[in-house]
Amino acid sequence: MIDNHLRFRQIGSMIRRFVIALSLVLAATTMNAASEIVVAIRYLQAEGESHAHLFLYKEDGTLLRQLTKENSGQDLDPMFTPDGETIVFAREIAENKFEYWSIDPKGGGLKRLETQPEWYANTKTTSYFVWPEMEGSGDNDSAPPFGQRTQRFRAPDGSVEMVLREVKGDEADQDNNLGHGKHYLLRDLKSGKDYEFEKLPGFEGAVEQLQLKGKDDRFLLEPPLRLAFFGVHLNSTDGDTDFALDLTNRRFVRLSPNWAAPFPLPGEGAFLTMTYVRYVPIAGTKKTANCSYLESWDANLKKIRFAREGTAAICYGASMYRAGKTPATIHIRRSGD
Repeated sequence: MIDNHLRFRQIGSMIRRFVIALSLVLAATTMNAASEIVVAIRYLQAEGESHAHLFLYKEDGTLLRQLTKENSGQDLDPMFTPDGETIVFAREIAENKFEYWSIDPKGGGLKRLETQPEWYANTKTTSYFVWPEMEGSGDNDSAPPFGQRTQRFRAPDGSVEMVLREVKGDEADQDNNLGHGKHYLLRDLKSGKDYEFEKLPGFEGAVEQLQLKGKDDRFLLEPPLRLAFFGVHLNSTDGDTDFALDLTNRRFVRLSPNWAAPFPLPGEGAFLTMTYVRYVPIAGTKKTANCSYLESWDANLKKIRFAREGTAAICYGASMYRAGKTPATIHIRRSGD
């Protein structure tokens, strides 16, 4: 009798240890689960009307599957639900006429919705870095004239500050601003040493330091990433471009031939960009198009493009689901709202 009682206690203890171990494994699996990204992509074709469809990728750029194939409209603005189990998207079937659909990430359960869910309608684009002058900051009549102001921006961790000095007689090409900012300084606050922008690898120009839209945050500090972003106006034909200033390795990395809006990934040493490239050749034609692509950048500032290589394409929105991270979802809407 005593032996049986002891045996039952031993079995119960083994079961409890197994359940605890299984729970830890499941929790670790959830925390380490690879993020997935759904992107609405319209591949531009030589003939006929091209359509935007949804494509699901792993965070390393591996295409998992094409989720939608219907050519009755344009599939736009996909968004993961907060639990990552469903993707809701809009289908534009005529100008400014939309239907709303849902599908699961494995490609099943495609269903038309009677109306867009309230959470979907109210979800805004995740915060991203913008060029202050694009929002009119350069039109401030009370600002000192060019050449008579110096701006200082200190990183939140107190490691460095940017000293943005405007100098009269700057030899920058006034048509494209390349070379502008060569008098700016990166100051190491621990050593007290100054580094002129002009002498940093990759420097081409730096007109304005970008900041998070609607906020005064000017740095992306997600170890090992330590970045600041700068914009440069090229010309009326090529528009703008921007650079990431690597504060750790003291170098500039150009993010795109043209504009690229950086989206931070909180808690990760990586970020996304909505990247714009002008005059991309359309295969099979002599035509070109202004294109847009979703890209991700790792801690070494190496990029992955979520689209087929060498294609002219337009990104019509994207969403990222990050299991076990906060926030769990990152959204990029076409309008930026």
